[in-house]
Amino acid sequence: MFLEVETHCHTIASGHAYNTLEEMVLEAQRKGLKGICITDHGPEMPGSCSSLYFYNLVVVPRKINGIMVFRGCEANIVDYEGNIDIPEAALMRLDFVIASLHDVCIPSGTVSDHTRALIGAIKNPYIHCIGHPGNPLYEIDKEVVVLAAKEYKKAIEINNSSFYVREKSKENCTEILKLCKKHGVYIAMGSDAHYKADVGRCEITQKLVTEYEFPLELIVNKSLESFISFLKLHGKDIEI
Repeated sequence: MFLEVETHCHTIASGHAYNTLEEMVLEAQRKGLKGICITDHGPEMPGSCSSLYFYNLVVVPRKINGIMVFRGCEANIVDYEGNIDIPEAALMRLDFVIASLHDVCIPSGTVSDHTRALIGAIKNPYIHCIGHPGNPLYEIDKEVVVLAAKEYKKAIEINNSSFYVREKSKENCTEILKLCKKHGVYIAMGSDAHYKADVGRCEITQKLVTEYEFPLELIVNKSLESFISFLKLHGKDIEI
């Protein structure tokens, strides 16, 4: 495996994924990963769970079958100021929070609108990563967003599933990756798995990272240790 930690996956709690939390964790174990983030969609996603689900994730064991389990979410950005659909009381209990734009939660606007929304999310101290910013439905000023991520020490996701489900994503993600390398910005390589077979799948992202000689020290989930260190930058003191 190129990665030790899966940072983006969904369970049946998201409403349109097909495996339980435990099934996703056991798949991570089978593939030789050391950790997995459970990042179900926030409640604005049709069919997803309530905020109480995220508040209560603390009941999930930190380790299952030797695999570190990180309690997370993929919050939906709900306006162009970057507000999200998860309350602070729940966010405080989570380890890793991704914020993303989804067309069923917020309409496409202008480049300026989308850029402002992502920067607003980046400024939120409880958000650690911007999800699939290469989505062509939400074109952004890529360099402005990358520089904001640098300022706030946040990660930009290079989402492997986008290359299959979002036309033009490869072009956008490649530009974003180059900018992250230029400015020394963290990236997360997420599968965005909605079915267990895709846990840890990042072959296209890995190819781009290798092709453009992206610094391995800036990939937050390259190792379990690097992921723990990234979370510590944001006040999360988690023991391996």
